[in-house]
Amino acid sequence: MSRYSQQPLQFDQLRRVPLAERGGKVRVDDLGRPYQKGAGWKQWMDRLPRILAANELRALVDALRQARARRRAIIWGLGGHVIKCGLGPLLLDLMDEGYVTAVAMNGAAAIHDFELALAGHTSEDVESVLPDGSFGTAEETGRYMNEAAHRAAQQGIGFGEALGALLHEIAPKDLASSSLLAGAWRRSVPVTVHVAIGTDFIHMHPETDGAALGQATYTDFKLLCALARELHDGGVYLNVGSAVVLPEVFLKVISVLRNLGYPLERFTTANLDFLQHYRPTVNVVRRPHAGVEGRGIALTGHHELLVPLLAALLKELD
Repeated sequence: MSRYSQQPLQFDQLRRVPLAERGGKVRVDDLGRPYQKGAGWKQWMDRLPRILAANELRALVDALRQARARRRAIIWGLGGHVIKCGLGPLLLDLMDEGYVTAVAMNGAAAIHDFELALAGHTSEDVESVLPDGSFGTAEETGRYMNEAAHRAAQQGIGFGEALGALLHEIAPKDLASSSLLAGAWRRSVPVTVHVAIGTDFIHMHPETDGAALGQATYTDFKLLCALARELHDGGVYLNVGSAVVLPEVFLKVISVLRNLGYPLERFTTANLDFLQHYRPTVNVVRRPHAGVEGRGIALTGHHELLVPLLAALLKELD
């Protein structure tokens, strides 16, 4: 006999409904099917479950294929980790295939790409060099990237264009061939670089001129605004690996265009990252489509797996 005054509730009068009447969000037709060896990427795609991220992947592939067919903008926003994961050459290949019409980078992405093109390596071991104060003191990186900022300010061009041009001039050809900055410059594909002063180690160097950096990256902000006009009615913007800077930049781009009276709806945005952070979720996936037609997609995975998978699908499904 329980000491408690309250007794367990009895369920004998609970109202129930037939399973057939209730229905469900997942049906047998939605289930995945085994892949048949040698059948190819189209069957692989067709046999994915028609549920959640698999449907999001299908939707992104379809949006990118339609954007290319309709000659709408396909803009890739890249954080530094994307370049460190070795994806520059894949993006250059997608550029040649018509799946990259412009690239936006944060400062870290530009640094990693620049160092790979100049020296063939990047990404120092921060923990081992921070104690003695030598972190971020690579002489050539600081000198040449700040020189590019000076050139950009003097010539009235953006930081991305100036970096690509300088790499074309000074980088070993065998290394520059895999550089996104240099390769885009050779192809006349716009690259914009969006710098938050104080976040990148090149800002510590004696050659740094805040005015030049500010002018160069501000020109790139205005250029990205111009490029983003072509997202309207079928374009795609992908944020890959930038958790703060590029999602904030992209939101302001949208506000500028709508404020100036440019139509901007019926386009697709996607955030690809191994974590779904707050700013990409709201500023890339959700807010751009508030009150207008359009779609936001979130795919979670490691860059070095997800981007090559997407690239392979785009090529194989043509």
